[in-house]
Amino acid sequence: MNWNNAIKDFNDYLKIERGFSLNSIESYEKDVKKFKDFINDSKTPININPDDIKEFLVVVSKTLNSSSQSRIISGLRSFFEFLIFEKYITSNPLRLIESPKTSRKLPDTLSTKEIDELISNIDLSKQQGERNLAIIELLYGCGIRVSELVDLKISDLFFEENFIKVTGKGNKQRLIPIGNITKNKVASYLENSRNKIKVKRSFKDHVFLNRRGNKLTRAMIFTITKQLAERSNFNKSISPHTFRHSFATHLLENGADLRTIQQLLGHESITTTEIYMHLDNKYLSEALNKYHPRA
Repeated sequence: MNWNNAIKDFNDYLKIERGFSLNSIESYEKDVKKFKDFINDSKTPININPDDIKEFLVVVSKTLNSSSQSRIISGLRSFFEFLIFEKYITSNPLRLIESPKTSRKLPDTLSTKEIDELISNIDLSKQQGERNLAIIELLYGCGIRVSELVDLKISDLFFEENFIKVTGKGNKQRLIPIGNITKNKVASYLENSRNKIKVKRSFKDHVFLNRRGNKLTRAMIFTITKQLAERSNFNKSISPHTFRHSFATHLLENGADLRTIQQLLGHESITTTEIYMHLDNKYLSEALNKYHPRA
């Protein structure tokens, strides 16, 4: 088995057997190709041993941080698990290799006051103003990922039941409650602004469109939030993900439990959600005083 065939089959495996998203598949492919270039065709995928992996990791550790190294190890481990699955090899050369410990970076968040200020800086007199307002309200009001936002369909909106359906990582779908404020802003955009756009046939069911009738890209959502942040003069690094972080943080501050937040965010593991336990001592003290018998 040569590398090109193995990588192609691995991509199919991730898509069909594991249900990975296109972005995840591309990321895994990139990491395996990095290792392939290091090996330089001196060995086939089925002849790799742990020493080959260790030598590769020594090289990448000189230029990549621990988080990037962990991602590459995870990608390679999955690649060799695939070869085991297909019975090309019997053991994984990464089975005894541990990922480097990574420090968790606390996410930037916005206060409710800052979010209100940012929303007030949306110019509703411009053609795309109502659309941009609906975008920000959805990102913050439902905590969805930017990839979930750009792929959101009109047929995914269940406004009578006060839910929206989103498709997250690994094509996993989940229902998210939608509040009245967010629902009204999205409905207003659909009725007053989107109806005036000549929509391309393949995007007739997409909620968010550009002025040419194509669906918005993730890059465009980043641009929208960046421009709003500059207009608001915030001394913070703001991206679409900032609203997701703020959504989770504000839920936690107001008494929501981690399991609920995990379900709303679509996290597979509760440990991913635990990063939001970065709140101040006041919140922790209140929890102690409320729930501990010796408080």
